[in-house]
Amino acid sequence: MLTTTGQIIAIAAVLANGAVYGTDICATAITRSVNKHLDDAQVTIAAGWGHYYGDKRMPIFGAGGVITAVLTTVLALVSGQTGAAIAAGIAVVALLSWLGFYVRIAKPVNTAQTAAAKSGIIPANARALQDKWDSILPYRVALQAIAMTGLASAIALF
Repeated sequence: MLTTTGQIIAIAAVLANGAVYGTDICATAITRSVNKHLDDAQVTIAAGWGHYYGDKRMPIFGAGGVITAVLTTVLALVSGQTGAAIAAGIAVVALLSWLGFYVRIAKPVNTAQTAAAKSGIIPANARALQDKWDSILPYRVALQAIAMTGLASAIALF
């Protein structure tokens, strides 16, 4: 019973983190290139409103993904599934690292761009803000890929 429950929780973790991973992939593969064709005001307004809605709607996926990854780890440990516990534990470490990048670098940029979009006042460092946000995308994508791989492995190893 714990094995099946662990697999179901791990699947929920994959689905929740998949939303975040997909968002980061889209930003990396598409949005960065689009932003190069926009002026500072356009980038700031588009990103600011994107962050406005993203910061309201994405926490359910991010928090849900971390919580279900932790639960997967605990269920694997309790059920004696060492391999699944290690794989899920790796996912948890990757997700917490991702969260560190978000809180320290992305969130302050999100806040500044959201304020600019809402007020219509474009900061003098608008492009630098976007460049700072973009600079951590490879790390965010890699950490999400590690988390997804760990969670998928946990499902297989349960």
